[in-house]
Amino acid sequence: MLRLQLGSADLCRVRFADRLHPVGIALLAGQWLRDPTVAAMAPTLAERVAAAEGTAAAQAATAVLRHLLPDRGRLPDFVTPFDGLESVEAGLEAIRATPARRVRAEVTLAYSDTSVSPLRRRFAAADPEVLDLFGGAVRTWFDAVLEPHWAELVSAYRQQVASASQRLAQHGLASLFAGLHPSIRWREPVLEVRTWWDGDLPGTGHGIILLPSPLAGPRPRVLVEQGYPILLVYPVVMPVREAPADDGALGRLLGVTRALVLRRLATDGGLTTTVLSRAVGISLSSASEHARALRTAGLVTSEREGGAVRHHLTSLGVALLRGPSSDLGESWPTANQAAGWPPVLP
Repeated sequence: MLRLQLGSADLCRVRFADRLHPVGIALLAGQWLRDPTVAAMAPTLAERVAAAEGTAAAQAATAVLRHLLPDRGRLPDFVTPFDGLESVEAGLEAIRATPARRVRAEVTLAYSDTSVSPLRRRFAAADPEVLDLFGGAVRTWFDAVLEPHWAELVSAYRQQVASASQRLAQHGLASLFAGLHPSIRWREPVLEVRTWWDGDLPGTGHGIILLPSPLAGPRPRVLVEQGYPILLVYPVVMPVREAPADDGALGRLLGVTRALVLRRLATDGGLTTTVLSRAVGISLSSASEHARALRTAGLVTSEREGGAVRHHLTSLGVALLRGPSSDLGESWPTANQAAGWPPVLP
């Protein structure tokens, strides 16, 4: 558990990233989509990876990235830089500008449980040729896998920011933190984050930048550098792009109101029972009853937050809204657990 001790200077500067970081998101996605059970949370992108790897260039790029970066867990911080938001090239320039000493320290830490190879040794030594090879692999992978879906990912990002911003405006900072992800908890003045590393860190005094992403992986990611805001990247469910062709079919299967509850959770992310009842226009007891039925069916999972209960879609719920093409078969409970969702409440 990472515990961030936040002061007033940090809390007065909580904001969302201006946009998705092309290189940072590409590297998180490249790591996350290796796991087939977790990749089931974003089947369209997983299929794109498989299709792209049918080409020699993308296959070579994937091989380089998989060899140089850990299969799971914490990535070297310098490969997901603060700078370089404008484009893939700008992000790669920020990576190339990293001091060799920092590259060596962070790659060595990332390789603590990884066997040594000549290429990995050269990467850890900040060999310029290997850094260029790495950059070329990132560019090729982004073009082959993410670029065709970038507009959709940007739209999903804006949707998540709008929903979270509304929660902040209506219910305050504590409610914002509580609704980000089950692995993030606000215990004033400490923000607890169940991420890939443990420790106690003070705030930087420059605020917090929040970045919701369907491609963050199963746990939130945290980047803390002195002189910069804390960057907190947290997982969100890939939203449903459009309703199935027969929109009434879901209503006939679940009931009209229950289908509306499911769709509202897909659109807004995790909602408390109270907020869900307002969003759908039903009573609090009715919202609780519908959430319980969807939870029993494995379509929704819930967690307690003090006296409230917050509800999230499971991967099975996402698959049902997307339609038959995204069937997850028997893998959905594992994918759901891998995504970091809390256990189902009794």
